[in-house]
Amino acid sequence: MIDNEGRVIDYLRISITDRCNLRCIYCMPEEGVKNICHEKILSYDEITRICTVLAGHGLKKIKITGGEPLVRKNMAVLIRKLKAVPGIQSVTLTTNGVLLESCYDRLIAAGIDALTVSLDTTERDVYQQITRRDELDSVLRGIEKAVAENRVRLKINCVSAMDIDTQNVLALLHYAERADVDIRFIEMMPIGLGRYFPMVSEAQIRQRIEERYGRLTPYDRPRGNGPCRYYEVPGLIGKVGFISAVSHKFCDTCNRVRLTSDGFLKTCLQYDYGVSLKPLLEQKISDEALWKVMEEAIREKPKAHHFDEGRKKREDEAKGMSQIGG
Repeated sequence: MIDNEGRVIDYLRISITDRCNLRCIYCMPEEGVKNICHEKILSYDEITRICTVLAGHGLKKIKITGGEPLVRKNMAVLIRKLKAVPGIQSVTLTTNGVLLESCYDRLIAAGIDALTVSLDTTERDVYQQITRRDELDSVLRGIEKAVAENRVRLKINCVSAMDIDTQNVLALLHYAERADVDIRFIEMMPIGLGRYFPMVSEAQIRQRIEERYGRLTPYDRPRGNGPCRYYEVPGLIGKVGFISAVSHKFCDTCNRVRLTSDGFLKTCLQYDYGVSLKPLLEQKISDEALWKVMEEAIREKPKAHHFDEGRKKREDEAKGMSQIGG
């Protein structure tokens, strides 16, 4: 799949639910959002069909997200279905970790290729302030299980919603000291509630890491499916990565599109461009016709976001991250 900018699109991020068991301050209002009714959510068979059609035209990598994907029932069934699609090389999952301990064995048995846990701090009071929930112990137990069993690659994603010292983000590097776990720092993106929070830059976090550990050395071998840039750090087994959409724009190499839980094929995180597939599936559209619709949307994928311009445009996405998938 190639868009009009010549970018090869081989990666699909699938939000399988808009529901979540946390209420992170930059993602969802405290009272939550109005959930999409079950009938409007893509079924596992519908998701598999979309992926099968796309895989016939170059899709290779799938990331399952939410909301929180582990709150959806029997999601290991979906992993098995996607792993069986010809052409799919990798199926991974991002979770907030609350249910990871209880779901880990089922995920492994289903064939998941890698796991990412979103964890912004290990400070209990700060965690409660960010997530509005007291679930840190559950998350840490899930991470410990994944580290101890070491059956698939584990990454930890951290978004800086406060200053570096308040979140004590460097404490997360403890996992990379112990095991081959990648710690990835994500710049706050001005989408949904995220636009109301300050952006802690890659440069700020890099400086603090180098003050403690020494110089970061670029690591050029593949570690994942997306835009993260990885570094080796003295004394760490795992790598440190940065996903810096604001300060290090990577739109020219973007290889992904997104599928929301209600079936909208979304071609750029910032814009509301794309096509709604759920009605077409309900109309029993043929695979060939379905591909033509998706191909047209993918070809028109926007050239770039405008996070760096600091202003909102009419075509910007109005939904929050929990509704569109991160």
